[in-house]
Amino acid sequence: MKPDNLASREDWLAARKAHLEREKELTRLHEQVMAERRQLPWVRIETDYRFDSETGAKSLVDLFDGRKQLIVYHFMFAPGWQDGCDGCSFLADHFDGPNRHLKHHDVSLVAVSRAPLAEFLPFKHRMGWNFEWVSSHGSAFNYDFGASFTPEQVAEGKPLYNFGTTAYLAEDLHGLSIFVRDGEEIFHSYSTYARGGDILLGAHHFLDMTPKGRNEQSTMDWVRLHDRYEETPEEEGELNVRCHN
Repeated sequence: MKPDNLASREDWLAARKAHLEREKELTRLHEQVMAERRQLPWVRIETDYRFDSETGAKSLVDLFDGRKQLIVYHFMFAPGWQDGCDGCSFLADHFDGPNRHLKHHDVSLVAVSRAPLAEFLPFKHRMGWNFEWVSSHGSAFNYDFGASFTPEQVAEGKPLYNFGTTAYLAEDLHGLSIFVRDGEEIFHSYSTYARGGDILLGAHHFLDMTPKGRNEQSTMDWVRLHDRYEETPEEEGELNVRCHN
């Protein structure tokens, strides 16, 4: 990959300083939007949602695990699927590292899917994930929070996803919902869908600093399950060196 915009160090520094001002504008705007998000109103949860977990049946309160704040990732894994969605799995690869810290900052992180627990646990173990992943099978939870749709809704093709802005419909889509607990009372404070979860994709932020960026024709078209990437010759050589050492 040969550069077509070579410059002297002085010219590079001038261009970088100009771009830094744009980055600072973005940071300030981001902080403003985050502050506005924290001021959104809350809605009291009246439904007694139930979930299946690896340790037995749980209520929504149980998912907080004694903490006051709960992040729920609506993971696309419908009944009958063998693998999880590539994009959801890519995002889930970013969970376990931050989760070590979130637990100590009054936040629990849980993934929820509509498939029965027994159908996605083998996939979870195959991926090597440790975060809590529960099933809402038989519950209206994913429907009530805008991540699942009935076959009739899908057939109608109405823009119900992402607060009615998107007509692309499948029975299960991805999203994030945030809940807050006060004793036994639970409140819904925030949800986001579609590209709203991009902020959690640390791999994207690494790529965005490189000259080729994400190098994609459509959103995340390069992403695979992390055990489905083909190794390059260089990677294979590196693996052989490590094994022999």
